[in-house]
Amino acid sequence: MSTAKLNPAQREAVTYLDGPCLVLAGAGSGKTRVITAKIAHMVKAAGIKPHHIAAITFTNKAAKEMSQRAKALLESIQAPSRGLLISTFHSLGVQMLRKEHALAGLKANFTIMDSSDSGNLLQDALGSGSNAPDRGAVRKAQSVISLWKNAQIGPTAAYDAALDEDEAQIAKAYATYSRQLQAYQAVDFDDLIGLPVKILTEHEAARERWQNKLRYVLVDEVQDTNATQYALLKHLVGARAMFTAVGDDDQAIYGWRGATVENLADLSRDYPQLKVIKLEQNYRSTNTILQAANTLIAHNPKPANMQAKNLWSEHGIGDPIALLPAEHEDGEAEQVVTKLLAHKFHSQGRFSDYAVLYRSNQQARIVEQKFRAEKIPYVLSGGQSFFERAEIKDIMAYLRLIVNDDDDQAFMRAVNTPRRGVGPVTLEALGTYSGERQCSLMQAAFEHGFESRITARQLEPMKAFAALIHDLQWRGGLKGQGSDTGAAAATPTTTAHSAKGEPAGVLLHELLRRINYEAFVHEHFDGKAAENRYKNVLDFVSWLSTKAEA
Repeated sequence: MSTAKLNPAQREAVTYLDGPCLVLAGAGSGKTRVITAKIAHMVKAAGIKPHHIAAITFTNKAAKEMSQRAKALLESIQAPSRGLLISTFHSLGVQMLRKEHALAGLKANFTIMDSSDSGNLLQDALGSGSNAPDRGAVRKAQSVISLWKNAQIGPTAAYDAALDEDEAQIAKAYATYSRQLQAYQAVDFDDLIGLPVKILTEHEAARERWQNKLRYVLVDEVQDTNATQYALLKHLVGARAMFTAVGDDDQAIYGWRGATVENLADLSRDYPQLKVIKLEQNYRSTNTILQAANTLIAHNPKPANMQAKNLWSEHGIGDPIALLPAEHEDGEAEQVVTKLLAHKFHSQGRFSDYAVLYRSNQQARIVEQKFRAEKIPYVLSGGQSFFERAEIKDIMAYLRLIVNDDDDQAFMRAVNTPRRGVGPVTLEALGTYSGERQCSLMQAAFEHGFESRITARQLEPMKAFAALIHDLQWRGGLKGQGSDTGAAAATPTTTAHSAKGEPAGVLLHELLRRINYEAFVHEHFDGKAAENRYKNVLDFVSWLSTKAEA
């Protein structure tokens, strides 16, 4: 493809294919353009098949944008794109685990637990009864265990290295949590990279299989990789080391979640033949902004062998930077609105031409209030989606399980929300049996082989839960599976239908009544917080009922 529209540094980065390459890309220097242009160059000029190329980034949004741009560019030069892999690290990890699940001791349809579900599991591992931790302690333990996993530190090593009693207790819970995940045939978010690394480390055939499949790897934002992600990159590229890593040590912001900028420096150590190319021309900002940024960045600590960059632009000097002090957040928001309205009036612009940036979500409230007072339309970017709220996901878990018996993730969330006495020992036994039988947790719960492994007291709440799901399936006119251990349940091979499924609204309100979800919310949250959460549930039920009747 033509590289005429690239600047000299970009052109060098795109065309270099003689070995490992590190592109130090300053802010606004066109790194995504370099990655997509390099993919097109490899396919069109170097003859590398698209299915042998992988570009890895950090967010789904970035992967989607890069995929769209790369495929459009390939189409414009009449080059094939079929099989091209552009994904996040975690999406790639899922693909690898789905293909190599047996090497990780997992069944093919293993469950991926989200943060909320894994938190519930970890809460059980940390303690129960009077020793049960609060949500703050669970979140802290999740964070610590995630850092250990991302640094490739297992439970035993974590316990041996514990600095105090709190860390020692978390390390013990880490061991229990890991054992339970394995028993439930489940993985958490960190395992999506950690387990593929383990597989590639321990199984030479799998390592060669993936190295032959992905013959050239491009990694975006390499400064934000943690130890496990860096290890995955090394295993994928192998001795051939055909890769391009794009990053900038001055934009490293994820140290709090285990990322280490030292990985940039380690590339030079691990690959002595590494070609380093700097992109310093900025396409976004004026030189006034860049000079201020360069002055501040010059004080950043750098890895010993990292080269300094000096960003520059062809956009001229630009307006001077203004610092506007405010006595309080209310005055700050007032200044934002005043400046915005004045500039819009003088420039005859549109509200969609402006963006307001803030450091944390809690700072958005006062700005939103000022916007509403001035009737300024706005779109809030980021923040938590309504459907990602814990209370909505609780109800969704029940609905998913009612519709699909084989949804293990939904089963794990619903079975103890609210808690009904199905303890971790019972669930671990169920998960182990499910893995041995290569079947879903719900199916395993109905089999006599599982019943023989637990006591009658442990089996009783599990039977009650199964009967609840089966009854709601029947009332909804859906195919249901049940246990042959109670009058309200059917055998695993029985299908039950109501003559006509009850309206969605009736079924949903019956679900809330049967599980006493309102009491559960008020038991775990205080006053207004509990009211808001249950109102969200009722709004969701109302929306779903209306949607079902449409």
